[in-house]
Amino acid sequence: MKRVFSIIMLFLTAIYMADAKVEPAPVFADHMVLQQQTDAAVWGKAKPNAKVTITTTWSKTKTVVYADAEGKWSGSIATPVAGGPYEITFNDGEKLTIKNVLIGEVWICSGQSNMEMPMKGFAGQPTDGSAELIMGAKKSTLIRSCKVKRNPSFEVQYEGPATWYDHTPEGVAEASATAYFFAKRLYETLDIPIGIINVSWGGSTIEAWMSKELIGKEFDGCFKMDAHQTKQMPKNPHQTVALLYNGMLKPLVPFTAKGFIWYQGCSNTRRHEQYKRLQPSFVRMLRDAWNNAEMPFYFTQIAPHMYKNPDDREAGFFMWAQAQTLSEIPHSGMAATHDIGDKVCIHPAKKKPVGDRLAYLALTKNYGFDFISFDTPVPASFEFKDGKAYVAFETDRFGISPILKDIEGLELAGEDRVFYPAVGRVYHSDYKVVEVTSPQVPSPVAVRYGMRNWSVATMFNNYGIPVSPFRSDDWKE
Repeated sequence: MKRVFSIIMLFLTAIYMADAKVEPAPVFADHMVLQQQTDAAVWGKAKPNAKVTITTTWSKTKTVVYADAEGKWSGSIATPVAGGPYEITFNDGEKLTIKNVLIGEVWICSGQSNMEMPMKGFAGQPTDGSAELIMGAKKSTLIRSCKVKRNPSFEVQYEGPATWYDHTPEGVAEASATAYFFAKRLYETLDIPIGIINVSWGGSTIEAWMSKELIGKEFDGCFKMDAHQTKQMPKNPHQTVALLYNGMLKPLVPFTAKGFIWYQGCSNTRRHEQYKRLQPSFVRMLRDAWNNAEMPFYFTQIAPHMYKNPDDREAGFFMWAQAQTLSEIPHSGMAATHDIGDKVCIHPAKKKPVGDRLAYLALTKNYGFDFISFDTPVPASFEFKDGKAYVAFETDRFGISPILKDIEGLELAGEDRVFYPAVGRVYHSDYKVVEVTSPQVPSPVAVRYGMRNWSVATMFNNYGIPVSPFRSDDWKE
């Protein structure tokens, strides 16, 4: 009987070995984009202990890697300057070739529904300008998008499901709208291939994208871990610690990319103080995972929306918390959206300004266009004297607009902590100070702007970038 069993096991092993041909991770596929002029990471599976030879059509150099006892292998391939299309062949005795590979700039795009929202929109929630771009899509436009499928997991995954799309009407329709407009602006400015990898889930919380180890180390006791203890998939896996990190984000590590863009926050609005700690920790985790302490991270400030009550302050406080993380995250930038919110729909149709603003940050900070600034103006200091508030802004030499007219949407409060509507005026010769007054507050001690769920932007820099909502106080209400 033992001999029969041994023969059966050898037979099954032989079948497995025959079927276990080399396979790169799903993120390496036809129509993909690799980061230019770098040693691009590549990994996958093959027969256990197999020798895998990787060849490319842009180089005569061969890369040889060896699978471990589980059949996992990893390595890197040197990439040239932007161009293509090329082919990459993986060979462990049986060849597998991926085709139509471009070399260019690659960005990982993540977050919740406003990042996930495709060019074709959601039901009853359109994306402005989508029809023309979808139906006008041509393969000659060197933009490619990759969509990582939803895949929550209790265990860290080595790879995960992902699909690359060529620049066709179907591909553009499926692409994240925010990420696509970001890519389009980069492509039109740099004139090189652009790849965007969309790993997002609507309604997700930031802690779902963070590792269990990090949450346990830096936020011990702040989050329930019941699901991890029982291993029972919860009703809302996208709001459970580490489940999206394990199954969707970690499988992309260490795919070589230029940087990250991030659009998330609506599901964390009631925890703005905590978010000021969460987001910097999240970014440190990303940079540690990709072994790049200076990897760019550009995020989108949530847009005004009424939520349950337009006059509540949760969203306003959260927007200010997001702005405060800028000082905690080096090599970062924030795209403000105070001017494009939708009072009744949490998914604004205006995704082009969002993508453009994120791209402007990348272009000015990473691609040499530093003669102009697209940073969101944020307060540098507050001063109260002579019955007025003075807000000095951190912005470029062109200052704040509009000038020579009243600026609304501001509020002042005295010692009683009751806020009243106020009016501002650009005050200083360098246009960087706004003077704020209210007849109802003769002795102000606090000033706010945009500190409501729903508010309308009234202050901008010279390039139409809205001033971030702000507050000088730390009061709870």
